[in-house]
Formats: sequence, C-alpha cells, structure tokens
Amino acid sequence: MTGEQQKTNIDTSVGVRKSEASTEPKRAEPVLTSDGTENPAKHGPVIEQVHLIEEIIEEENRQEALKRVIRNKGSPGVDGMTLKELPFYLQENWKYIEEQLLQGIYKPSPVRQVEIPKPSGGIRKLGIPTVLDRYVQQLVLQVLQRYIDPTFSDSSFGFRPNRSAHQAIARAQEHIQAGYRWVVDIDMEKFFDRVNHDVLMSLLAKRIRDKRVLKLIRAFLNSGVMSDGLTSLSTEGTPQGGPLSPLLSNVVLDVLDKELERRGHRFVRYADDCNIYVKSERAGSRVMESITRFLDKKLKLKVNEQKSAVGRPNARKFLGFSFLVRDVVKRRIAPQSLSKFKSRVKAITKRNRGWNLEYVILDLNCYLRGWYGYFGFCETPSVLTRMDGWIRRRLRSLVWKQWKTPRNRRKELRSRGISGKSLKSASSGKGPWRMGSSPSVSHALPNDYFRSLGLYELGPPRSK
Repeated sequence: MTGEQQKTNIDTSVGVRKSEASTEPKRAEPVLTSDGTENPAKHGPVIEQVHLIEEIIEEENRQEALKRVIRNKGSPGVDGMTLKELPFYLQENWKYIEEQLLQGIYKPSPVRQVEIPKPSGGIRKLGIPTVLDRYVQQLVLQVLQRYIDPTFSDSSFGFRPNRSAHQAIARAQEHIQAGYRWVVDIDMEKFFDRVNHDVLMSLLAKRIRDKRVLKLIRAFLNSGVMSDGLTSLSTEGTPQGGPLSPLLSNVVLDVLDKELERRGHRFVRYADDCNIYVKSERAGSRVMESITRFLDKKLKLKVNEQKSAVGRPNARKFLGFSFLVRDVVKRRIAPQSLSKFKSRVKAITKRNRGWNLEYVILDLNCYLRGWYGYFGFCETPSVLTRMDGWIRRRLRSLVWKQWKTPRNRRKELRSRGISGKSLKSASSGKGPWRMGSSPSVSHALPNDYFRSLGLYELGPPRSK
C-alpha cells in the first residue's frame, strides 16, 4: 500500500457492528425507464442509477461486506496484509479509498497466483486478491447482485443466493423423470481463465449506467497476476478467488441460458457445467454441435471435447452424482465420486500412520460429516451402508497391524472374548486387509465397538 493511503483521517464507522445484519440478499424491484414502463433490455433490466457507486459505499453495505470478507477467511495477497489487520486499516484509510472510488480512480493490486491440483488431474489456477481488494469487490458484489441476480435464468444454480448444487441435481432429476433421457453434457474448457474481457464488459455496459462502476470492474479484470515476484497483465479470464468473479461468470453465461430458453430446451447449469436434456441421441448430437458453435462465436468460449459428450444420465456425472434411470429416477453417487471418497479414507486410515485408533477416528469423522452433508442427498442408501462396512474393515485392519506380534494379538483377542480355535487366527500369515474381515477379528471388534468410539456412520445404524 502507498504512503498516501496511510495519511488519511480516521473513520471508525467501518468497524463490525455488534448486532448482525441479515445476510439474506434483498430482491430487487423491477427497474423502470423514465417513462414509467419496464425496461425491455435484451440482457436484463438496466440498473438506471447513475450514482450506483454512492450506493456501493453506503455504511450499511460497508458493514456487511467487512463481516462477509472476514467470515470467508483466506490468505493474504501480494501486500501481505491479513484479515485481522483489515478493520484497522479501513478505520485509518477509508476516506482516501472512498475518494478514489467516487472519482473512479481506484487501482487494485495484482492478484497472487497459486496452483492447486485437480482431483481428475491437471492444475487449477487461483488468483488471491489482497484483503483490501476482496473487501472492495464484496462491496460491489452485494449491490450488483441485488439488481442482476433476479434477472438470471431459473435454470441457473451456481454461485447464486438461496440456490445450491442439490437444487440443481433435483431439477436435472425432474427433467429425466419427464422423459428427457439423453443428456448433452457440456464442459467449458478453462472457462474462468478464458472469459473474454470485451464480451464481459459489453454485457455489463448493457446493464449498468454508472461508468465509474464499469471502470472499477475493468480495473479488477486488468489488475494482473503476480507469480514468483513477476507481474503479468491480464488480457482474459476472471481469476477464481475474488468475491466478484462468480457473478461476472454468471453474467457471461446468462447469454447461453437465454439462448437455451429461447430454443425451448430443458437444461440445468451450475457455473460452467451445463446439462441439456433431450429425448434422443440424434437430437443431442444436433444440440451439442449448435451450442458449441454458439459459445465459440457469441462468447468466444471453447467446449472441452474430452469432457463433453452426449450420453445417458446414468453414464454421465453431474456435480458428483449420476442417476439410476428406471420407472422412477433416483439420485445416486457417481462412481468417480466414490473412488475419490475411498482414496481420501485410505489416506486417513493408512496403517503406517502411527496414530492410535481414537485420533484416526476423530480425523476421519471430520471428513465423513462433510462428505455426508453433500452426498447424503443420494437416494441409494445401500451404497452408504456398504461404505460403512468398508470403513470398519479398514479400521480393523489398522488395529490388527498395531497389535503387531502373534503373542500380543492372541492376548488382545482373548481379552475381547475370543477363545478356542478362533485364537489360532493370531498366528495367521494373512495380511491385515484379509484379517480385517475374518470372523475372529470382526467379533473382537464389532460395530458397537467403533460406535462407542464415536465413529460417524453414513448409513442407518446396524447392530453388532
């Protein structure tokens, strides 16, 4: 931050209020033109206010933005400022920041680029703005979202207030149940990295009258990326990591939504994952070809040919789920999601990890609760029951490995009520995984034993 930014008056009104304001976004009223009729703009109602930036910097909006940025957590940007330092910095420097925003000369810092591996391979680039830039983006987001979000398609679910992935999956299920049993599964290639800035700004200019807001958004898009100490200019893309990026991506893809609605298609879109439901494979192929052309010509976006296809819903994955298509369509966990789940559980329950069973279960429970919170939405509980049994076998194998010697294993089995010929298993040469399902170990470490240690269960409780 510059020295000028630090030589400003103190304004303590930016601190967090003691009473929490409602986080539910306000729904915008229809925007009217000067003659009192509803604006018929092709890309949604125009935000007529020429003083929109003044609404953005109102105290109530500032209070809410600060709370949300702090609640969302996150790492420092290129300047090293932490979230803990942000409230104090705003108290000392808000007047100067406000003046910059009003004059349309606010200049964001470059984003700090980090790369994280994707589960399916490759890397995902994330841009981490400074905490001050995240705060300013949040200010803009909260106001624009009130006006723009209500104009989006009812078939769009990603990054929108009061909408979720579960709702998107349920809507897809409705289309399949209605007889649309072929899906055009469209995945856009590196969407967030390839959003065309000119296309995006053109779409925003059709909605927003206040040129200072447009200039501010353009400044965020062009702020550049810092990697290994070097800054490179941004000519395309909306870096994932900033609060404003999801709304901007929806503004671009709303053009696709409106086109699909115009054609009368049944579809569900969540961010850059779009599934269009049709009644035949031939129709699906036609739709795939025409939508690919539309995205390329209209939005300058490419379809990932390797991940996109026309197929049956039971063979395609959407938001981690697929569908069991019979007379009644049911949601089920996609095989890829189950494979990822098993890999994570295997890492937590590694037999050479050196943790005792209680600590392993504590660590495992954190993952299981979060996983079930999402995938518990499936309608095939038998899969969850099988996963419970598989997890317990992993834990029994872990305990068997920790008992180490035949002598100690015999002692542990005897102390748990195992006697007679069953004790011979203590000298077995079979590996821990085989022994994890043996009758003697299963009786020595029954289901109720793991339940007593607090193991989180995915399926309905079972005895023993």
